[in-house]
Amino acid sequence: MKRIAFRVDASIAIGTGHFMRCLALADELKKHGAHTRFICRPIPEHLRALLTTRGHEFRPLNSGQETKPDGDLDHAEWLGTTQEADAHDSVGALSDQHWDWLIIDHYALDVRWEARLRQSVQKILVIDDIADRRHDCDMLLDQNLYEDMNTRYAGKVPDECLPLLGPRYALLREEFRKLHGQVGPRLGSVKRILIFFGGVDVGNYTGHAIQSLVETGVTDIQVDVVIGAQHPCRESIEAACCLHHFACHVQTGRMAQLMAAADLSIGAGGSATWERCCLGLPALVISTADNQRKQIQDAALEGLLYSVVANGDNLDLAIRHHVRSLMENECLRRLLSRNGMHAVDGRGAVRIARMIGFSGIEIRTATADDSERMFVWRNHPAIRAVSRNTDPIEWLDHNRWLTSVLSDQSRCLLIGELDGAPVGVVRFDIHSHEAEVSIYLVPDVDNSGCGQGLLQSAEVWMKENRREVNTLRAQVLGANERSHHLFVAAGYEVEATSYFRKLH
Repeated sequence: MKRIAFRVDASIAIGTGHFMRCLALADELKKHGAHTRFICRPIPEHLRALLTTRGHEFRPLNSGQETKPDGDLDHAEWLGTTQEADAHDSVGALSDQHWDWLIIDHYALDVRWEARLRQSVQKILVIDDIADRRHDCDMLLDQNLYEDMNTRYAGKVPDECLPLLGPRYALLREEFRKLHGQVGPRLGSVKRILIFFGGVDVGNYTGHAIQSLVETGVTDIQVDVVIGAQHPCRESIEAACCLHHFACHVQTGRMAQLMAAADLSIGAGGSATWERCCLGLPALVISTADNQRKQIQDAALEGLLYSVVANGDNLDLAIRHHVRSLMENECLRRLLSRNGMHAVDGRGAVRIARMIGFSGIEIRTATADDSERMFVWRNHPAIRAVSRNTDPIEWLDHNRWLTSVLSDQSRCLLIGELDGAPVGVVRFDIHSHEAEVSIYLVPDVDNSGCGQGLLQSAEVWMKENRREVNTLRAQVLGANERSHHLFVAAGYEVEATSYFRKLH
């Protein structure tokens, strides 16, 4: 059993976004048999209850009130103590067991804290989205979309760190993934609007949005307002909703359903951006914090949301103006909806689980004992049809090839197994720092959906066993649509396209 620990910021300052995205990942890992533990400073009781009901351990850290926070990070005060003191407490909270992975989601922790925790864990995954400090980690996840995404963490992570970048890795709860396949791009007029500015809306943007809608004169539209139990203006918001016949949802567990039912949303950036995209919900988005501005701006440039820059005295006016414009522009809403659903499929937690070894597929090196069944697989019509050489292979030729591959240090022949049964074969042909990957699933068995898991598990094997390789390449025949989709979905980029035409 693999053991995964989470060090998460769930303070009032940050809201529940970090906690909920880590919970989504923890739930996915738990499904695959992982032992999970959250270590945090004191958190609200409803968050502790979520951990308990979902089978995750919780170890509270000391309050740290007696120690002043470090002053050299922008968000240092959110930690409640120094990094040194927090690292000491965290090591203690993990000291009873060996931990395979530590997953860190906290703006006030950096390379100093992470290096200290190396003694307690085998590997570290950092979740970040502001790129304002250095990290000591094996993987770094930034689920946001930025124009400078590929260079954003240059010099801030070790050279061997694997970056997982973009909203295809967005950590969303399972209900979003399920609903993604049930809803479609929004069509027609706006009949239902959702207002949500996060669980802790300190600036009360929720109140401004309610007042703006009222002044816009939306009388025949259903409005759902979502707030957290800790909202500072909860009573006034509930009263306003009652007065104007809006539905007010406090600390709801039905966020995915509310988003799926809405035609338009008014809200903030952060994790909710990708939840809305996943369910094709067009959104008018307002930055409520400095660390949201670039995320919102760059996502708007990609046509994923409608960005509004407003604050202070012009906030209500801006909301009224832009909501009216968006309601009247069905084509724009449809475009935002389609773009969002294309960018986010809700499978980010599944992908991350696979990347850290939870695909369920175990990788082993092939041996001479595999010769007979590999001979049968390779000669199957379905496999020959997508191979460079479509001719049947003779037994002697196959054995000579297998002997050559197994004795060649520049070639890695791997077999993926699920519950002890083979599901596919992967071969890496290594040339210096690059490797060409070839892959096929075992024919005539029920291994549907195993392609990405097999490929990603093989990539993890390669990263751990042939560290000199830093680039993977694949060549796919033009008619092999399944393989094209497999590599694109796995994050491979198209480098060139070849064409041919027979003259005779």
